[in-house]
Amino acid sequence: MKKYIYIFKTEVMSNLQYLFNILLGFIAYFFMLYVFLNLWKYIYSDPSEIINGYTMNQMVWYVIITEVLWGTLNGRKLCRRIVDDVKGGNIAYNINKPYNYVGYSLSTHLGDCFIRFVMYLILGLLVGLLFLRSFPNLNIFKFLCVVLSMILSTVISSLLVIGIGLLSFIFEDANPFYWLYSKFILVVGTIFPIEYFPSVIQPILNLSPIFAICYGPAKLFVDFSLINFIYVIGAQIVYLIVGYMICSLLYKKGVRNLNVNGG
Repeated sequence: MKKYIYIFKTEVMSNLQYLFNILLGFIAYFFMLYVFLNLWKYIYSDPSEIINGYTMNQMVWYVIITEVLWGTLNGRKLCRRIVDDVKGGNIAYNINKPYNYVGYSLSTHLGDCFIRFVMYLILGLLVGLLFLRSFPNLNIFKFLCVVLSMILSTVISSLLVIGIGLLSFIFEDANPFYWLYSKFILVVGTIFPIEYFPSVIQPILNLSPIFAICYGPAKLFVDFSLINFIYVIGAQIVYLIVGYMICSLLYKKGVRNLNVNGG
């Protein structure tokens, strides 16, 4: 575990040198929030009106949190790196290293995400307060619970992207799979809560990764309850375990094929 913590710290220190680039990325984030703010103002004729269980303020805060999570991930970079390792053969050099490739990739990427997560969360909260002049009914304990859920969401998202990247052992190039996955999460997961979709598909979405990585943390932020927190954390722990197991199986199978084919 110590070596993975060291890898994480090293990546954090490295990314501290690129704060300006991260801030530039926030410009697109701010523009998107501005568009959605005006969209929801148009949809809600009265700010106190409730649509599918959400007021206008709750909907805007929901989008802010999901966009923080989406902006933090930078999954395309992670997927491309893993695909390049597999296609270029660099992954073969990691077989005899004193660390697991999945753990190494996860630690490196989380170190890359850490600075963006902190900055996007702070800036997102400031933008929300500037636009809405209000804040959800959260005390320090509830807010820390939401942050914990957001951290688990980022870890799960990273594992899912690692798993997609490791599909390159089977399909040679997994980038198209990531493109489909990212568009699914962006369109279905970040813009609307599950309650906005037809009731027939809501149970499916509740079992999908969207619940653990998008809906759950954002729902806790806008309408926190201890029961929902336990339910969301439980679902995230299940996805965390299953996600890591899938990544490990894909990696072991890929390494076995490399050994059979002579590296």
